[in-house]
Amino acid sequence: MEITHSSENSAKIKLISAMIAFGTIGIFVRYIPLSSTMIALIRGIVGTVFLIFITLLQKTRISASAIKKNLPALCLSGAFIGINWILLFEAYRYTTVAAATLCYYLAPIFVIVASPFFLKETLTLKKILCVLGALIGMVLISGVVQNKGIHLSEMKGIFFGTGAALFYASVILLNKKIKDISAYDKTIMQLASASVVLLPYALLTENFEAISLTPSAVILLLVVGILHTGICYTLYFGSMRYLKAQTVAIFSYIDPVVAIILSAVILHEKMDLLSILGAVMILGSTLISELQLSRK
Repeated sequence: MEITHSSENSAKIKLISAMIAFGTIGIFVRYIPLSSTMIALIRGIVGTVFLIFITLLQKTRISASAIKKNLPALCLSGAFIGINWILLFEAYRYTTVAAATLCYYLAPIFVIVASPFFLKETLTLKKILCVLGALIGMVLISGVVQNKGIHLSEMKGIFFGTGAALFYASVILLNKKIKDISAYDKTIMQLASASVVLLPYALLTENFEAISLTPSAVILLLVVGILHTGICYTLYFGSMRYLKAQTVAIFSYIDPVVAIILSAVILHEKMDLLSILGAVMILGSTLISELQLSRK
């Protein structure tokens, strides 16, 4: 397929739009008066329905044979996505949106650490340095150095954010094992699997009769399900076929930058100098680890 200049520019606009929207999800979740489990469940259901609607609108056939071939990995990765959402949303509640997002962006670092065992990839000096840089950055944003200790609530947030990164890293590794399936089919199955896993857990742990939703909460939930899941995934996967991997890697860092800015402007969550340094170390380390630098 020949990629024209106009299609590449259009793909960049789609990707940038998706990353900006992803960066706002923490703000929306903060104002939804539901548990992290319920938000994750509704997000999965609404996102799945929306993507199925998109495939029907585009008259795209879902490949049953491709899904059957990859079914175990799709279901497991979908379950991990559901758990990942719960942990990330919990992180938003216990720590700042900026700190939770930065912990979440440790996922590529965890992939690097696991790659020699699961992908048989060599752990180079550059990757080792990136891992160390990101870990130092996580210590700095946690507040341990600045405060000579850390509040229990803040520690919970850091723990949940890091746990979300671990599960998302597992999804990344599993996705490398999923072959010969379209991005839409894969995403629909993963979101549906996440919903299937979350539903019995929600039924066992949530009191559905006590849930009372205001019109504003319903709107926020629909935004998280339709915009942050359905539309963003559509834009994200629709753009990837026209862009180089390095371009996607670079633009993906719009997400945490937007999250950090909005957490300061809207939620008034301030970062001190060491926290900013930690943010730079985490994002810089993960970005460098993903890029293949050419020699001239």
